[in-house]
Amino acid sequence: MTWLLAEMPLTDGEDSMVKIYDEATGTVYGSITEAQLQAMVNQLEEESREDTDYYINAATIDMFEERGLDAGLVALLRKALGDREDMDIRWARE
Repeated sequence: MTWLLAEMPLTDGEDSMVKIYDEATGTVYGSITEAQLQAMVNQLEEESREDTDYYINAATIDMFEERGLDAGLVALLRKALGDREDMDIRWARE
């Protein structure tokens, strides 16, 4: 079953930071805010409510930019993707 999380809040309003990782290597690319995380997951589908990993590519990041997602989030994801065609990222609260 696939969950579309556009309407689901991820937290109860905490102001914690969220780390973004390369799923394959465990490399940390940086931290984003809860608001940035919520904006990102609102654009993506998850396989379950507990899912914290996503497939992204340049087209995904371009879509985020076109839809007005935070420029810092877009820049972090472009940095993470680098020269690759695609990748899996995951997030974890600090």
